[in-house]
Amino acid sequence: MDDLIFILAITLKSSIPVLLASLGEIITERSGILNLGVEGMMLVGALAGFVVGQQSGSLLLGFGGAMAAGMLLALVHAFFCIHLRASQVISGLAVTILATGLSSFLGRPFIGRVGIHLGSLPVGPLAEVPLVGPVLAQQNWLCLAALALVPLTAWALAGSWPGLSIRAVGEDPEAADAAGVPVAPIRYACTLFGGLLAGLGGAYLSLVYTPGWKEGMTGGQGWIAIAMVIFATWRPGRALLGALLFGGLTALQFYFQATGAELVPAWILRLLPYLLTVGILFLVTVLKRTRFGAAPAALGQPFFRG
Repeated sequence: MDDLIFILAITLKSSIPVLLASLGEIITERSGILNLGVEGMMLVGALAGFVVGQQSGSLLLGFGGAMAAGMLLALVHAFFCIHLRASQVISGLAVTILATGLSSFLGRPFIGRVGIHLGSLPVGPLAEVPLVGPVLAQQNWLCLAALALVPLTAWALAGSWPGLSIRAVGEDPEAADAAGVPVAPIRYACTLFGGLLAGLGGAYLSLVYTPGWKEGMTGGQGWIAIAMVIFATWRPGRALLGALLFGGLTALQFYFQATGAELVPAWILRLLPYLLTVGILFLVTVLKRTRFGAAPAALGQPFFRG
């Protein structure tokens, strides 16, 4: 039972950064904007969250700074893709390259410094509930907020007027524009929201998961989040399943390291999340002609108003 609690707790905790970034990318791509800058936005979010939190001593300011940093990079991407109609692939890659170099340069003075971190939830009597209580006792409010965001995002996309407008813009922006839907403002808002959640996912790493800052601390989780969006077929509920699968593989790494078991070589365990990503992309390639693997029709396409 203790081993199961350990694995479940680490699974849930490890899945949150990918989940937050995936949810933001789903909203962004549903509006027709492909954002390959998620990894860079998570990096600057991790750095900004740690630096602002350490300097101010406030977790709220730390998370706020991370979200603002992610949104700022997303604004750059949105300006090039929506206003200048540049290639969304090139713009996203450029944003990631820029953010990687910038975070590495600006973050050097903060490597090894001790900062603040978000503690666990005070679950009270729930801690006595078998299995559930001990797992929840190792989580935090941001984890619960991320989980609550899944059904909220699903409902917003499926049943609200803003969600229907986002889907319309992502499927046929010309028809949406003819119906009076403001295509460019919606795409700007969705891209900024995606950057906000990516920055928040980065701050989770530096303020919650492994408090502190080090270069490249996202470890490719931004790219995995993009793959999870494809795996989820742009649906929030499936993105949660993908994130938990990633978290479970990470939890197995910690479990085998903690117990000293050598059933699987450590280097294979470290590769598993990335092998999973490659497998997902292969699966989507096979299914791309079916509705299961269908992306928003206007994804990656600039909008030209007639």
